[in-house]
Amino acid sequence: MIVENNVPLQPYNSFGIVARAQNLVRIASEADVAELRADPRWRDAPRFVLGGGSNIVLTGDVKPLVLKVEIKGLRLVEETPRAWIVEAGAGEIWHDAVQWMLEHGYPGLENLALIPGTVGGAPVQNIGAYGVELQDRFDSLDAIDLDTGRSFTLDAAQCAFGYRDSVFKHVRSGPNDFGLSGRALITRVRFRLPKPWKAVVGYLDLERKMGETGNFTPSATDVFDWVCAIRRAKLPDWRVLGNAGSFFKNPTVTPEQCADIIARDPKIVHYPMDDGSIKLAAGWLIDACGWKGKSVGNAGVYERQALVLVNRGGLENPVTGGEVMTLAKAIQTSVYERFGIRLEPEPVVV
Repeated sequence: MIVENNVPLQPYNSFGIVARAQNLVRIASEADVAELRADPRWRDAPRFVLGGGSNIVLTGDVKPLVLKVEIKGLRLVEETPRAWIVEAGAGEIWHDAVQWMLEHGYPGLENLALIPGTVGGAPVQNIGAYGVELQDRFDSLDAIDLDTGRSFTLDAAQCAFGYRDSVFKHVRSGPNDFGLSGRALITRVRFRLPKPWKAVVGYLDLERKMGETGNFTPSATDVFDWVCAIRRAKLPDWRVLGNAGSFFKNPTVTPEQCADIIARDPKIVHYPMDDGSIKLAAGWLIDACGWKGKSVGNAGVYERQALVLVNRGGLENPVTGGEVMTLAKAIQTSVYERFGIRLEPEPVVV
């Protein structure tokens, strides 16, 4: 185990924000965590777990010890008449893992193609896109309690998945609280991919693809290709234009609240949910407030999708975390003043 000092973090966050880790250690196996805990210099040090850096906004240098998760591995664990159980190391690139499963005959995650980040970050955020959420395909995960060094396994119920939420995003506040933010390092994730496979194509953009192609019985590869094409047309490649993907969660309101908004703004994009609530399109709300294409310093709202904030300064004059959060707060204020709705950011602010 080597602890690196004064490490640039610009390559490790998809926004391309310039920041440094005072100390960083690369975790390639569970043994690396054990070795770290055995070292008296680092056993009780504050820690920050870093995966693909696709869902964070760095507002300055990171003083806690950065644990850069780089655990690899992809394998079929079990096959039953009802599902394939596939395991992936937490350090695997998410899109590459989805593609590997598809190529090896294990479909089910194709709707989540091209989402940036690593496998370990997927359950933290309960990622979702085009009609599928991670919890729909989740089996279990392995993690290490950084306070005790003990390994443990969680199933879906124990992960307490919600909309872009999980137990890993909550801080433990009492003896009966199971919040794992800052305590758990995810090492491996297992997916339950149902058999027989069935295409999930109820999302509007995918329905359009079926109409355009005349293909109304798409294969998993067809859905994968369509999702990739849709995302590339709508969203910027973070390697070209730094961003953290969708910056705000789509808010949910009661039917009464939605009816009140529709009375004032009939064109608002909204979707009924299974629990009776109504989900509103945050991108539409932001666009309606006139933010698409606007900037604060080198932080901007993407021209093609108002839900995405981007780094307009590139590598030469990169955006700062302060500029990103100033823009985000200005957007939140505008949306609240017009619609009475508080937008909640998706990324973790460090």
